[in-house]
Amino acid sequence: MSSEASDTLDQAMVRSSGLDTLLRDLTDRAVQEVPGAEACSITVRRGGRLLTLAGSDGMPSGLDLRQYENGSGPCVDAAETGEELYAPDLAEESRWPSYTQYALSTGVRCVLAVPVAVEDESGAALNYYGVRAGALDTSRDAARAFAARTGDAIDVALRIERRRQSAADVRTALLSRSVIDQAVGILMARERIDARIALERLRRVSQDRNIKLRDLCGQLVARVSAPDSHRRK
Repeated sequence: MSSEASDTLDQAMVRSSGLDTLLRDLTDRAVQEVPGAEACSITVRRGGRLLTLAGSDGMPSGLDLRQYENGSGPCVDAAETGEELYAPDLAEESRWPSYTQYALSTGVRCVLAVPVAVEDESGAALNYYGVRAGALDTSRDAARAFAARTGDAIDVALRIERRRQSAADVRTALLSRSVIDQAVGILMARERIDARIALERLRRVSQDRNIKLRDLCGQLVARVSAPDSHRRK
């Protein structure tokens, strides 16, 4: 891949507002950079199952999903085995009969799935789709080079996403702790009880009503904080 293409990918990572935007930009660029590719998608195993993280403009939505449902297909096999899979002419392909029939119905005739090394993930692949038999015969080196570069980009994007999720989890935990503490304080003041007993009462009501403790406490705090709450007393 040219240094100009690499610079453009780096710029895409910088200007991207999120994981979805970045990966969609990468798949669109793959179509531009790999001759014969009419569509491209990124498959990654997350949470024990394969997902399509992004697809280029014009990518038929069911191409990858049909493979996941069947548990077989070029992108599934590439992600699972770490080996490149190439089907130059799906009309002559016999490895994935049900998937092949569907892909041909969407106009896809040629598929190349290149495994991608992604940190902390057990399988990933970049999938290139062509509409002519043999469309990717002479583009496999370019496809591999782009996939290698994409692996680095996916790593960065997923790390950013994990950090964001971790930060969001921490914020949620802090907010939950705060509202629970407020509810405990309200019961302590109303019932003249200590914090341990107040928390036990809240937990018991939470279990009896089958409602999360955080939500129960939030409701109590909201009632007490309502503008007319003092007038109702």
